[in-house]
Amino acid sequence: MIDLAVILFYFAAVLAIGVLVARGVETGDDLFLAGRRLSWPEIGGSLFASNISSTTLIGLAGAAYTSGIAVSNFEWMAGVVLVFMGFFVIPIFLKSRITTIPEYLQLRFDRRARLYFSAITILLTIIVDTAGGIYAGAVVLQTFFPDLVLWQTCFALALVAGLYTAAGGLAAVVYTDVIQTVVLIVGSTILTIIVFGQFGYSWEAAKAAIPEGHLSLIRPLDDDSLPWLGTLVGVPVLGFWYWATNQYITQRVLGARSVRHAQWGANLGGLLKLLPLFIMVLPGAMAIGLFPDIENGDEVFPTLVREMLPVGLTGLVLAGLVAAIMSSIDSTLNSASTLVIKDFVEAPETPIEPKRVGRLGRITTLTLMLVAAVWAPQIASFGGLWNYLQQAFSILVPPVAAVFLLGIFWDRGGRQSAIWTLVSGHIVGLALFLATDAGWWPLHYTVNVGLMTAFSVLVFVVVALNEGYPEHAKTDGLTFEPGMSPEDDLALWKRPGVQGFVILALTAAMIVAFW
Repeated sequence: MIDLAVILFYFAAVLAIGVLVARGVETGDDLFLAGRRLSWPEIGGSLFASNISSTTLIGLAGAAYTSGIAVSNFEWMAGVVLVFMGFFVIPIFLKSRITTIPEYLQLRFDRRARLYFSAITILLTIIVDTAGGIYAGAVVLQTFFPDLVLWQTCFALALVAGLYTAAGGLAAVVYTDVIQTVVLIVGSTILTIIVFGQFGYSWEAAKAAIPEGHLSLIRPLDDDSLPWLGTLVGVPVLGFWYWATNQYITQRVLGARSVRHAQWGANLGGLLKLLPLFIMVLPGAMAIGLFPDIENGDEVFPTLVREMLPVGLTGLVLAGLVAAIMSSIDSTLNSASTLVIKDFVEAPETPIEPKRVGRLGRITTLTLMLVAAVWAPQIASFGGLWNYLQQAFSILVPPVAAVFLLGIFWDRGGRQSAIWTLVSGHIVGLALFLATDAGWWPLHYTVNVGLMTAFSVLVFVVVALNEGYPEHAKTDGLTFEPGMSPEDDLALWKRPGVQGFVILALTAAMIVAFW
């Protein structure tokens, strides 16, 4: 009962925050971008919390249990991508004053590219990210309360997140995420210490209980979980898409009060992304020595919480788990609603009164909440949350990453380059995915991501060279130029570039330690 009381208190607190924030939300800009007033701690904490719930805790701990810690390459790579994003991408996005990431494609290319990418993103956000978060939350709660019915639990989680997100918008999402970040880190750290204590706090004893190769970040080329080539050519592409072009993550960056706050927030998020290996992935790997008979990897982290923690503390950590899940659901709902309203409902030729945009956004949020809740129970048939997420990403990401990277760093390419790359890349990617699933194509999906990115780059370049230079208005301020992010007037420790160097150095040290 004590554990349940802690969880219920958390739900009540989240709803209260949504109600309080809703009082200051009137326009679409308030609902979707928190009035562009977010500071760097809010941005960094929200980046971390929103990401953690959809790909860690449940998915990462399970993957570490079944195949080793190489799965955390997706985590530390995020720090590298966020440093890259802060220096090269953020100045362009904020200077453009965009509300949605697809909006950049319209400014740089044309409206077709914007609508195509927006539609793909909405589908991916609701069917993969939101539904994945709901499913993960239901799995956690079922582990502790076995009598819960999956579809009913999914609807309950979706309802709570949908209500406070519809009421308070991005501001409610970010403020709750900051709280969730603290609870998440504290709870995961406590669990890690307790699990490590089962081995007498001896690293050698813990290593002895873990299968050989499970503690290596860099795996052989024929490894089934994550070969080194996939880490080199696939993971960075997936990371760039996720952190720099994914609306539900990047939206809090677009809501920053300035370029520097956005850059500092991105660096804070990158620094925090070094933690999951130690407080979320390693406990999953060590669980092999404690619970060797778990069949479903998605149950590893919840099992550790249930079996290792005392009453009360279990409720605290479970609240952290649910907090992580909720932060993913609220973020994805808000971003999908933003895309629907700003990219499809509102158009330059048919402007909508600001307060009406806010009302439409709330209605859209609740509608998308219902769609995700209906789909979430189906994820159980995909062989685990992590596999489900990666199967979807590997098809859709490569052409998107190619279009954004070339659009930002190359002043060639116009309206035909973008749309041809997106459509052809997704068609060929789907064919390659089906061939792999049928056993006709032997390469790992991360290697396929690298190959499809190269194919997409080739399509873009060929079309661009035949298309000629786009109009000056299509590239001015929309492609990277040296000097877009001056740091000369800042103290050394405040310079985003210096912060980024420190993050990269820490990342390199971690890779060497777990090579």
